[in-house]
Amino acid sequence: MIDPATFAATGAPTRRVEHEVVVAASPADAWDAWVSPPRVVNFLGTQARIELRIGGRYEILFLLDAPPGQQGAEGCRILAYLPGEMLAFSWIAPPQMPEIRFLHTWVVVTFRGPSEGPARVRLVHTGFGEGPLWDEDVRYFAAAWDRVLTRCRDYLGAG
Repeated sequence: MIDPATFAATGAPTRRVEHEVVVAASPADAWDAWVSPPRVVNFLGTQARIELRIGGRYEILFLLDAPPGQQGAEGCRILAYLPGEMLAFSWIAPPQMPEIRFLHTWVVVTFRGPSEGPARVRLVHTGFGEGPLWDEDVRYFAAAWDRVLTRCRDYLGAG
């Protein structure tokens, strides 16, 4: 279930992190790489629990030896999707930010290009709260999503 009260932003979000890469894959194949658990772990996390439905899980785990609740993006949910075109999911701060850890933000990934490729994979992460902890979270994800999209490009091939 998606509970709006668990989201950090109230009103229109004012800050966002954006990254884009071009991959050799088609938009449909790039989209599949973000929703297929065996594929997404090639560039994002160690384990994936993905239920492709609105409100379904979009949990990416990074630290399997950590206690539950500290392993990764636990409790995150799919907010919207268009097969082959767009995926939106909630996201949380890393474990080292316990004060804001379970206040959700959201990520929208779009896949554009000719049907045979190459595809432009664009990620926008927004919905951050205000204050110094959120400033740190924005900086953290500016670097983290850059690494993820670079690994996604390496996995799918440079376009």
